[in-house]
Amino acid sequence: MNKELRKGLRTWIEIDKKAIAHNYRVFRNLIDKKCKLLAVVKSNAYGHNLMEFAKEQEKLGVDFLGVDSVVEALTLRKEGIRIPILVLGYTLPEMLSEAASKNISITVSNFETLSVVIKSKLKIKIHIKVDTGMSRHGFLENDIEEVLNKLKNNKNIIIEGLFTHFSMAKNPSFPAHTNSQIEKFEKWREAFIKALHKPLCHASATSGTLLYSKAHFDMVRIGISLYGIWPSKESEAYMGDMISLKPVLSWKTIIAEIKKLPKGAKVGYDCTEVLKKDSVIAVCPIGYWHGYPRALSSIGKVLINGEKAKILGRVCMDIIMIDITNIKNIKVGEEVVLIGKSESSEISADDISALIDGSSYELLTRINPLIKRIYI
Repeated sequence: MNKELRKGLRTWIEIDKKAIAHNYRVFRNLIDKKCKLLAVVKSNAYGHNLMEFAKEQEKLGVDFLGVDSVVEALTLRKEGIRIPILVLGYTLPEMLSEAASKNISITVSNFETLSVVIKSKLKIKIHIKVDTGMSRHGFLENDIEEVLNKLKNNKNIIIEGLFTHFSMAKNPSFPAHTNSQIEKFEKWREAFIKALHKPLCHASATSGTLLYSKAHFDMVRIGISLYGIWPSKESEAYMGDMISLKPVLSWKTIIAEIKKLPKGAKVGYDCTEVLKKDSVIAVCPIGYWHGYPRALSSIGKVLINGEKAKILGRVCMDIIMIDITNIKNIKVGEEVVLIGKSESSEISADDISALIDGSSYELLTRINPLIKRIYI
């Protein structure tokens, strides 16, 4: 990357637009031409920058964008995004008017919200959410008749969608629960069609799209894999020979200081690391405030010129110390890779998450949104 693009930055994130396009095409090719694709860009686009990532998806031709809140949706509208947006999370009653005026579709998942929407008399697009086995947001199986009765003869509400969410679709070895959810959703789908409604039916997020083609219905919702991350090791093992995903995000910092320390020197807070030999350490201006997990203390590794360097001692709020004893010709200002590739070596979000028994979803979404994302 051109150094001018990261001038003045001690840490930054690079976003690969070619990788974004590649992952988009992978999922377009997996679904029927008539099936719509919703790109999930909630939570700052999984840490990749809400506005920029959404704009890339719009350029590529995505049909819908999925966000968590009306606030996120309004941010996209202010940035000039014109394609359909669905709020997947709970919408506060006081936000209904703005959602309607900006052509933002909302999720209705309980009778309280449905009553508020009906009483508002707003012309608003809604997606009815059904709880088929996640035990989270959504109407229950025996609510079908009452929901349809409340929607009857209501001319203001536009029933744009009907959807559910799978809870165990990431592992193809255990399909029973997902198949049960599909069957329950089919009952809702048939009831809505019988009542002369024609909503966009969608059930599959990334895992469901990869592993359950019968559940593609009218639209799929793709999140984590648009960013080049497999939703699970099991889905990668099952589909990895058929499709390839390209990680979109790289996270980098620099070396701010280098020092030689003798054997026995204690490193960092609480002196948790004691050097076993004379060593050369480097200090990098990155820490848990930036979203780099404190759990990586004394076990994490970073990359410098293709070589791995171990983290020494505690990850601090804004600083990490690394062992560069065996890496030659290193100087202050040298680029350090936290997530991504350096020459022939790579540290992925999955690698880090596995090391701390965490989740790549959590790791990526917790990267501080104030860190500049550079789209290249």
